[in-house]
Amino acid sequence: MELKPEIIKKIELLEEKFAATGQDISSYLDGLLYADYLTYWDYIHLDTLLTMQSPKTNFPDEKIFIIYHQITELYFKMMLHEYEQISNCEENNAVFMIARLTRINRYFENLTMSFDVMIDGMEPEQFHKFRMSLLPASGFQSVQYRMVEICSTDFINLVAKDVRDNYSMMENVTIEELFNHIYWKAGATELATGKRTLTLIQFEERYSQQLIELANKNKNTNIWNLYKCLNEEDQKNDNLIIAMRQLDVNVNINWPLCHYKSAVKYLQKDPEDIKATGGTNWQKYLPPRFQKRIFYPELWSDEDKDSWGKNWVKSVVFGLA
Repeated sequence: MELKPEIIKKIELLEEKFAATGQDISSYLDGLLYADYLTYWDYIHLDTLLTMQSPKTNFPDEKIFIIYHQITELYFKMMLHEYEQISNCEENNAVFMIARLTRINRYFENLTMSFDVMIDGMEPEQFHKFRMSLLPASGFQSVQYRMVEICSTDFINLVAKDVRDNYSMMENVTIEELFNHIYWKAGATELATGKRTLTLIQFEERYSQQLIELANKNKNTNIWNLYKCLNEEDQKNDNLIIAMRQLDVNVNINWPLCHYKSAVKYLQKDPEDIKATGGTNWQKYLPPRFQKRIFYPELWSDEDKDSWGKNWVKSVVFGLA
């Protein structure tokens, strides 16, 4: 059989490629000849993936709860992959950043749109029973979500609102010191005693050092710093500003308020609210209007910042116009 010219050309290119590394192309061709065809199930490790759900009870809806949280973590992993591409790009520009931020926004919007799986996809009676077997585990302990936050903004914007201004005026403040005042600590602290919940203790023991290292690494390569390093024309790019503002809304309004809506349905009961599985103070921790956590305050008006998250709560949670 006579080989087509394009096949011969590709073989020659492959021979050059392997010769440059001192390798013999014939050995690699033997490997290609003997190897089995790749299958879909082997490529994505389907059998392993489908066995990674281990409910703690016999309530059927617990498996839905597990699978959706696993899907969420896979989306977070895709987001972090995009952040890594942006931070590692040697010649960042508005076009590249818009493309990657658009992907991240799309991932978040898919999660937000699918959150009805959690809000309406489980029987409250089942949830209230199987949740008791999950203590003290909590979605609060999602380290990848914390990584998304750290990669998005200057670390000062993640400091608790009541002390943020104090530290923003200080020079040479360390990430380690700021980390002591990270906003999420208050969400897993008992209001009556001021003590850390076991949920927070577990999380900090496992991930604090890793998160501090990531924050130090991303001092100059988080999205805000990379934006400020762009030329003046790129910084004024309307599409880039829109993408960054949308990221701010997706991470700091839409996503936490999806959880708030779920908590209202499953945990808000008269005469008193039920504690979340990890003991998190969800009534104060989830609503953005209390946290005022904003990645890019310079891109928003004072009016926008003053009303941060309020319209969403009125229209979506309470059904008001």
